[in-house]
Amino acid sequence: MKLGFRDGVLYDDQRPDWDAAGPRPVSWALWYPAADDALESDIRERSWFRKAAVARDAPIRPANRPYPLVLLSHGTGGSAAGLEWLARRLVERGFVALGVNHHGNTGIEPYRAEGFACLWERAPDLSLMLDRSRDWLGDLAGRIDTARAFAAGFSAGAYSVMLLLGAVAQFSQFEPSRLKPGGPRGPREFPDLADHIPSLLRESDVFRQSWSRMSQSYRDDRIKAALLCAPGRSIFAFSEESLKTVEAPALILVGDADRAAPAEECSAWLHARQARSALKIFGGGLGHYVFVPEGTALGFAFAAELFTDPPDIERAAIHDETADLSAALFQHGDIRAIA
Repeated sequence: MKLGFRDGVLYDDQRPDWDAAGPRPVSWALWYPAADDALESDIRERSWFRKAAVARDAPIRPANRPYPLVLLSHGTGGSAAGLEWLARRLVERGFVALGVNHHGNTGIEPYRAEGFACLWERAPDLSLMLDRSRDWLGDLAGRIDTARAFAAGFSAGAYSVMLLLGAVAQFSQFEPSRLKPGGPRGPREFPDLADHIPSLLRESDVFRQSWSRMSQSYRDDRIKAALLCAPGRSIFAFSEESLKTVEAPALILVGDADRAAPAEECSAWLHARQARSALKIFGGGLGHYVFVPEGTALGFAFAAELFTDPPDIERAAIHDETADLSAALFQHGDIRAIA
């Protein structure tokens, strides 16, 4: 099957960017089944990630019914490209995948403390794509089902997806009052995050407005099921009462040697508090970053820790199994389908 690809930017007029200079940008990337006669070409940009050839802006492959849509949310400091491995595998299994880059919390633009502290702003980025589907569908209108969608997220992306399912945040993970003495003051990508929060609360109207939205509900009932890959410690901010209200089925996947988000500490905690979830722990010494793409030579040169797995583990095989399990969930809408 040929892999179609399109990208663009929407602007959320209801929320400002972190500089208060204009509306919040939501850049997006779409992967879909391309027409059989589409011409694919390799991605020319240098990247840390291995990527498949794509047919840019190609017509969509004809089908008897609209393709089901999966929204993708990247990990903190990552990008939609970091979930290309899942997107193209979902396309092979009959879906369309739409990823977004979360402003201030994505590697495609300078990191912002605001974007790392206010993770709840990520969920409306995904709902915006459904609300404003006419703005990106173009000639794909009627070919993709945006009324009933699914969602998948990695690490902080799993947090974003849980907000869409109905989880409600009570606090921000690295706000100073919640830190343990000698403990981390920010994530790997922004290690001094906590030190920025007090001054932002004093000096930034945009930040204060976002902070006031922390405990809003971002539930979106158009999301019918979800894949949660290695949810991080940010999930502990969720109200346990709100987790009891989550109705959509969720599949939680994690590696048994995940040090960033240990399986028993994070994934098992989340699984135990949802009525309709399934948990699978991949064995073999798999870490947190098994859910990022396979690395190129450039990627290994600059960040080998992101791409190195135990010698007997094939990352592509884990990716294949992840896509199989999530496709089964999305097709049947029941966690029993993947048991």
